[in-house]
Amino acid sequence: MSRIAFGDADTGRGAVDDLGDAVCAMGFVVGEATPLVVPFLLELAVSPQVACKAELLDLLGNIYRAEQWHAAAAAAGSRPGDARYREQAGWEAAARAAVAAGRSGVEGVAGSVRPEEALPARGLLRVMADTPPFPEL
Repeated sequence: MSRIAFGDADTGRGAVDDLGDAVCAMGFVVGEATPLVVPFLLELAVSPQVACKAELLDLLGNIYRAEQWHAAAAAAGSRPGDARYREQAGWEAAARAAVAAGRSGVEGVAGSVRPEEALPARGLLRVMADTPPFPEL
């Protein structure tokens, strides 16, 4: 996180990639820690000194869209031994809620006069508006 907060653009991008692998593997699989990390990612994304806002906002979009565990849980239905998917689906729901909780900060960045910040923020707002709700489990 400190490399993202205080590093130059290249250092920050590398750190976001590393962190992305841990909290949203392959760009669509969230982990148990993801909902806990999201508030920090949002704080960094709205901080003026951060040089890699676009990458942070893209990662937050990936987290918001993630539905791997919900899809697995829906496919598994109520078969014995598949309760683990429901727990993992909870991680996705909590992560999505955490991203949504930062909407006002993202809206602030979307109003930036700097297009390299405003465009990715507007993209995240579109993701929030266009992503369908999770399927019923």
